[in-house]
Amino acid sequence: QEQLVESGGGLVLPGGSLRLSCTVSGGTFNGYALAWFRQAPGKEREFVAAIRWNARSTFYADSVKGRFTISRDSAQSAVYLQMNSLKPEDTALYFCARGRPILSAIRSTTSYYSWGQGTQVTVSS
Repeated sequence: QEQLVESGGGLVLPGGSLRLSCTVSGGTFNGYALAWFRQAPGKEREFVAAIRWNARSTFYADSVKGRFTISRDSAQSAVYLQMNSLKPEDTALYFCARGRPILSAIRSTTSYYSWGQGTQVTVSS
């Protein structure tokens, strides 16, 4: 059974950095994409970043472009999200997800069918 497990969240000062990890077990990667989404209290889940496994092409939300970097390690069956220059508005529960989205829908939650439990990121002084 496929399982996604996130780690690396925590409390960080504004301007700080965190690196989130997501390990995937029980599934294959060819032809799939892995993505990070986040959800703040009282808000809808929103797209953060995605990577197409084979092509390694990456996609970002405008709000994180230039600050966050998504990458993957096939040997570790893992995807990472390096977050720099963090802002209080980045505070949210961050989820890892896997799916086979068409390119035009890579930012949509409905394109992903496997989700982790989430890891909390809090940016506060």
